Amino acid sequence: MVARVNTVAFQGIEVLDINVQVQMSAGIVAFTLVGLPDKAVAESRERVRAALHALGLSLPAKRITVNLAPADVLKEGSHFDLPIALGLLTVMGVLPDLEIARYCALGELALDGALTPVAGVLPAAINALARDRGLICPEPCGGEAAWAGDGLEVLAPASLLALINHFKGTQVLSPPRPKLQEEPAAPPDLRDIKGQESAKRVLEIAAAGAHNLLMMGPPGSGKSMLAARLPGLLPPLSPAEALEVSMIHSVAGLLEDGRLLRRRPFRAPHHSASLPSLVGGGTRAKPGEISLAHMGVLFLDELPEFPRATLESLRQPIETGRVMVSRANAHVTYPARAQVVAAMNPCRCGHLDDPALACSRAPKCAADYQSKISGPLFDRIDLHIDVPAVSPADLSLAPPAEGSAEVAARVLRARMIQTDRYASVPDQDGRPVRTNADADGEVLERVASPDTAGRTLLTEAAERLKLSARGYHRMMRVARTLADLDGGGPVRRVHVAEALSYRRMAPGR
Repeated sequence: MVARVNTVAFQGIEVLDINVQVQMSAGIVAFTLVGLPDKAVAESRERVRAALHALGLSLPAKRITVNLAPADVLKEGSHFDLPIALGLLTVMGVLPDLEIARYCALGELALDGALTPVAGVLPAAINALARDRGLICPEPCGGEAAWAGDGLEVLAPASLLALINHFKGTQVLSPPRPKLQEEPAAPPDLRDIKGQESAKRVLEIAAAGAHNLLMMGPPGSGKSMLAARLPGLLPPLSPAEALEVSMIHSVAGLLEDGRLLRRRPFRAPHHSASLPSLVGGGTRAKPGEISLAHMGVLFLDELPEFPRATLESLRQPIETGRVMVSRANAHVTYPARAQVVAAMNPCRCGHLDDPALACSRAPKCAADYQSKISGPLFDRIDLHIDVPAVSPADLSLAPPAEGSAEVAARVLRARMIQTDRYASVPDQDGRPVRTNADADGEVLERVASPDTAGRTLLTEAAERLKLSARGYHRMMRVARTLADLDGGGPVRRVHVAEALSYRRMAPGR
């Protein structure tokens, strides 16, 4: 007899159907796993054996062969423990094979038979619903699986014994309820920042259009404080966006207690981060920081201190909104539509504009330091703003009257204008355009073309500033966002002029 149990493998957030085939036959006593299992899968033999022993069951003295089909797909992760155990229980006659065949199963077994959480339950649940199957997963992951849809039958037992009792009819497993992330603490308020009115204006523009932003200024001028307050200006995730973002975090194993995210992610990796940790990769091709910041913000503090190769690896994700991790046997693609916000000092000592503190190597020190940011990467940043040092007079002022709530209300109105505008407009990948930063090609020309005076100014400025075609189009997007903040009317010369004021020439020009 051969028992078959459905489970899944993952390539990025793509789900691959895997069929676990278990056979018991006469011959030399052995327990063999085949089908390209990695180390974690191969070790499942001992976890499954111990879990069954904890239930008072012993494996028969027969030759046991477990095949993970298709055999040419690499199997990674500990979630194969549960389907292997279910296959063994089926072939031993403990569980009914027809009932088990209706489900997709994934979960890791503890030595006492308890089921422990695994990564990827949310995309597995969505795949099971599409295949008209139920899902069996560990109890802590049940709330995550329940978000796949009302038509999905989810069994979320705490242990293997509870699952056996459910199929025997001696215990009934209650369907899990969807779980949301607990209401996070209120983000820092923009009212905490004194002075820096120009930087606050640019932060509002960046939030309204999801534009990339570079802030340059001396140490202590408030660049990191400004970036930390950006999440408080962004609108909440829509249900579809929350599901998409949570799928990435599910595959990465970062969903706490199976709760879906409700706030846009804000990722701030240290400048010592490696290339795979930032863009994705490693032995199991995990999503990187830019994918974990999908639909949110990726903050890169001390930008020139990142390794040059690491920064250059961001160029393609910033442009295309996705990351492709290539391996010899697979190509894994992750979404990476993140808003990149960076901060840097003007030179290594940081006090280029202060004659009393600047080093004796200026301006060569600044040129060498800023040249660590390549022209192509610099060209992909929409907004550039100088953040000067805050004077003691500004620090002694009362808190500003306008805080994050007032700015967030204007940002939300601008975002709603963009949502209505792009409701039926797909991007190059066939997905709906969300913000002005995503508009491209004919769509951008149609929605962001300025009036005659604005077109003339943009053309003249492009010639003088030596803007590339990419830089030209990014200025059009920023001008469109400025018009949306003014109520959504046509793009005028004043919008083009303000957009150009936030554009610097690349270092070295």
